[in-house]
Amino acid sequence: MIPKKEATADKSAIQKERVGSFALFDIEHFLRKILRNWYWFVVMFFIGYGISWFYGKYYAQNLYSSNLSLSISNSTASYFTPSQSINFIWGQGGNQDGVYLKKMLLSRTHNEFIVKQLNYFVNYQTKGLIKSTYLDKDDSPVFLEVDRKHLQQVNYPITIIPKGKNLYEIILPDEGESTNLYSYEFEGFMNIHNFSRPANKIVKVNEWYNTPNLRFRLVENPNSSRIKLDNIIVNLSTVNDAVNNIITSIGVDFDKEINTIMIISKTGFNLNSTVNFLNKSVEELQKKRFNDKIKVDTNTEEYLRSSLATIRKQLDSSGAVLNYLKISEKLYDIQNRDEKSLKEIKELEAKKADILSKLTSLNNIRNSVETQSFEKMISPSAAGFEDGLFTASVSELKALYLKRRELLSIYTPNSEPIKEINKLINDSKQNSSGSLRNIYTVYKDQLSKIDQQVGLANSDLSTYPEKQRKYLDAERGYNMIEATYNSLLSRQNESKMRLATNQSDITVIDPAKNLGQGPIGPNVKGTKMAIIGGMLAFPFVLILIGGLLDSKIRNIKELLSATKIPLLGVIGNNTNENMLTVLDHPKSSVSEAFRGIRANMRFLASEDGKSKVILITSSVGGEGKTYVSINLASVLGLSDKKTILLGMDLRKPKIFGDFNIDNKNGISNYLTGEVTIDQIINKTKIPNLDVATAGPIPPNPSELLMSERNIKLIEELKTRYDFIIIDSPPVGLVADSYDLMKYSDANLYIVRHEYTEKYMLKMITEKYHNEEIKHLGFVYNDYVVKQGYGYGYGYGYGYGYGYGYFDEDKNYKEPFLIKIRNFVKAYLDRK
Repeated sequence: MIPKKEATADKSAIQKERVGSFALFDIEHFLRKILRNWYWFVVMFFIGYGISWFYGKYYAQNLYSSNLSLSISNSTASYFTPSQSINFIWGQGGNQDGVYLKKMLLSRTHNEFIVKQLNYFVNYQTKGLIKSTYLDKDDSPVFLEVDRKHLQQVNYPITIIPKGKNLYEIILPDEGESTNLYSYEFEGFMNIHNFSRPANKIVKVNEWYNTPNLRFRLVENPNSSRIKLDNIIVNLSTVNDAVNNIITSIGVDFDKEINTIMIISKTGFNLNSTVNFLNKSVEELQKKRFNDKIKVDTNTEEYLRSSLATIRKQLDSSGAVLNYLKISEKLYDIQNRDEKSLKEIKELEAKKADILSKLTSLNNIRNSVETQSFEKMISPSAAGFEDGLFTASVSELKALYLKRRELLSIYTPNSEPIKEINKLINDSKQNSSGSLRNIYTVYKDQLSKIDQQVGLANSDLSTYPEKQRKYLDAERGYNMIEATYNSLLSRQNESKMRLATNQSDITVIDPAKNLGQGPIGPNVKGTKMAIIGGMLAFPFVLILIGGLLDSKIRNIKELLSATKIPLLGVIGNNTNENMLTVLDHPKSSVSEAFRGIRANMRFLASEDGKSKVILITSSVGGEGKTYVSINLASVLGLSDKKTILLGMDLRKPKIFGDFNIDNKNGISNYLTGEVTIDQIINKTKIPNLDVATAGPIPPNPSELLMSERNIKLIEELKTRYDFIIIDSPPVGLVADSYDLMKYSDANLYIVRHEYTEKYMLKMITEKYHNEEIKHLGFVYNDYVVKQGYGYGYGYGYGYGYGYGYFDEDKNYKEPFLIKIRNFVKAYLDRK
């Protein structure tokens, strides 16, 4: 049914609305357009699949990862391996011995040692038709041994082609030779004189290949490679680059349940390379840890042995004095000795001797820290303490000094990184010195208390004669030295025990192995999906952008919702060569649509038996205004209604050509008084249809159309005809039609599908709702019915194709999607 015009009571509400405003984005049209362009998505899918397949096979470099787990024992503390809190330096907590090991594994010094020892600055690849594959050193039949005393060009691919019988052809790039060469001996660059590109050369195994920018030889791999290679490509890199690449590829984590278990991982383009590196790295770390422990305990044992030798001399001398007093003075048997006081004094002086011995060791440790003599450091047990903060601070102090040496190779002494590391060193020094001061204070307090107790005990011995007191003093001195000797001897035995039972506190639980692990990256599957998704998104985005930028009318429902103007009918696409569709194809769906418009005009102009003036206009030219005028007039004429079609678009006359009428005399001639009414009226092959053409284009069309003579023309024609159809100028270009609408009984506004701009309807919609224009209705023109994609007029107009009802049905081909739908529907109906 036709939407009825709003009641008068609702006019004020409508006027307040933003009539004529269309939605920014038409989702329905967007979805339909996607369905109409389904084949582009299929094409882009196959293109994306092809690109992703090519990427996965010929471009993507697989990234592998291997792991190694080890256990860290904290049974023996060492200045070189912290066992207590060091989070004041590194900002980390938990297993601090493991944290220190982590720093070691990621340190430049450790990895540089591995790089130099395993020649990790020599990188091996092989190249297929398109893709290059990284190799492990052991995958190559020969190793490239660099002469480290000779300058070498780095990042310069050297191609090695096997020629059989231990012969290999060396091929250098056609260009790219450089005079800026690298020294592996000094780890820096030097310039040489210009030289020509070295020629390709065949060399034997162990034969030196010598050019201005390279010197190396090929050494046969002692382990036969299972891979047959057509070529080996070798790239040399600087030691610094090799170290940086390795450090960035190493990861160290701790087991969540047992934090003394460390899990070390390394990523790389070759699985064997990562396995070999991890095992070698941990092996060297074990050696270093073991040597560090041995060094500390050895230093402690030597220190204690030296101290014992000195104390032994003092003990012998003191014993000789005591024996002399016993024999010469005959004081070996003192009557009425206060054994209780003597025993107390002996115990106190033994404690005092032990503390003094520890203070001596403490001063030795403090001196080593202040002079940075870490290689001479003794164990804290020699000083009788196991202070975790001090041990950690000394360990970190050593690590910070090592870090500073690394940074000084990169930064200037006054740079911010060096200033920061110096600050950390000073903080660490203060921590270690503070710990020593605390221990020193404790020992001094203990000495002070012992001296007080000894003083009290001595007061009980003041009654002894002088000779006896002299003997007792000698005996006490001997006992004190003996106690010191025994204390040092006990510590020496502990040190020897540690030396005898020493072993690395790093135990490998699971070494790194090549178990055929698959690559961890790149995410080829994800990348393929991204490529295919990107290709599918390309037409999607284009359609989306087109929808956002599209300002044309494509949706009947949206048109009516935005304008709230009645719809009189929908005209399908005209496939004829001329505009006389109703006359030439009376059984077509388009002709039937015009009959529907004829019937619906009663909603605009009441059927009171009087003559009706029907004005037809549009926004701009090309929307089918003249086409609708001709065919609507034809339908009315064929229905036994006396009808005349007036071509009042004086600026662009058209009607005469379709009816084969001479446009020499027309409405413009009549309005200027040149001819009479009868002279401009032309008969057509439809008995009840006459046509008055526009005539020659006048210089003042607006003035003529609004002249009194034109109004009298319309009034005169109303007395002769039942319907007067006016083909008027487009309102989007000129205002003539608005003035003519004052004399019309019904106004048809033509909107062409996918042609009329939305903004063009703003003015006509506002005038309609402001009641400046009455009796207005839309005719939707050139609408293409596409059943296969869910199109429909929405108001019952147009029957579509494929039902055997119209002339077009004999050439109708059912869409492929409709065939599938009908087949499925028929199958389900049978069930």
